[in-house]
Amino acid sequence: MSSSCQNLLAALRECILQSDCVLKQGHKPSECIKQHIKELPDECQSLRKAAFECKRGMLDMRKRFRGNVVGTEFQYKPSESAERSLSS
Repeated sequence: MSSSCQNLLAALRECILQSDCVLKQGHKPSECIKQHIKELPDECQSLRKAAFECKRGMLDMRKRFRGNVVGTEFQYKPSESAERSLSS
């Protein structure tokens, strides 16, 4: 996959892993995205839509010529809990 969407996808992954759908209800992250999207926080829902637009922009010939603006402008900063889990 192109690097233009990696930051968005990483942020979406972290957001879903930190959501109540995964932590409290015990669903798999893939189930939360497909079947329980209404239960996710607004941040995760907007990241999901942005990741979709970024992937869609990779296929759009007009955006390929101009560059995929949706994904390149996003800066991913992992939260403190995610940094701790990655370091251990």
